Amino acid sequence: MKKKKTFQRIVLYISLLVLAVIFLFPLVWMVVSSFKDDLQIFRDMTSIQAFLPPMPGEAEGGYLENYIVAFERADLFRYIINSLIYTGGIIVTGLFVNSLAGYALARFRIPFMGIWLGIIIATLIIPPESIFLPLYLLVFNLGWVNTFSGLIIPFIANAFAIFLFRQFFLDFPKELEEAARIDGCSQIGTFFRIIVPLSKPVFATVAIVLFINHWNDFLWPLVVASDESIRTIQIGLQYFMNQEPVEWGPMMAALTVATIPMLFVFGFLQRYYVQGLTHTGSKN
Repeated sequence: MKKKKTFQRIVLYISLLVLAVIFLFPLVWMVVSSFKDDLQIFRDMTSIQAFLPPMPGEAEGGYLENYIVAFERADLFRYIINSLIYTGGIIVTGLFVNSLAGYALARFRIPFMGIWLGIIIATLIIPPESIFLPLYLLVFNLGWVNTFSGLIIPFIANAFAIFLFRQFFLDFPKELEEAARIDGCSQIGTFFRIIVPLSKPVFATVAIVLFINHWNDFLWPLVVASDESIRTIQIGLQYFMNQEPVEWGPMMAALTVATIPMLFVFGFLQRYYVQGLTHTGSKN
């Protein structure tokens, strides 16, 4: 029995490793191609060389030439800053609002709780594109077009984030809250002083989900942020790719630069990510 379990575990690990390699292929190819010129990219396309960096002296103009060209032809630095403000604003305000909503649903006795929770979850099945027109009209009438307010405020409340927080707080020990109340701490004080510091996994999970979702946003920033001064990285990349002449090396360099923040955020918070997802499914 022990040998059988060991064999099954080895097969599982090998299968997961193969899947990881397959999913990493496009990312590795993108990064490696960012150091090659167009001729090298297309020449190596059908061989293993597509996943290997150029040999010393093969990269015309040096390894960083494509990155220099990308930053010269597009204001990537500004686009990245705009995207960081956009996603950072949604994450910071979203964690505050959604965590309070999830805590209220988990702890307070609200009339028709099941109905309210069902309505919140039901909003997840509504395609975002179906509400873009009325949402844009609302933002336009408020004078928020080409402003960070128009980009951030409509997406602060998130049904999935509220659900994750609620599920996590349902599993949170009530004894800690009761002890804080006995010591004279208010309900809101208990939340921020006791619950929030001990809820890092769910906060990290929600932060990662919100960051990935909104860092990759295209349609809403395209509609609301038409001015170049507020253009996000995804919109900036689209304009960059449409420029003439089309050069694949600098394009891959720009895509690599746009991917780095996502890898950094996930790598920094990944130790909390699985733990947060595990806790959120432990109670109904």
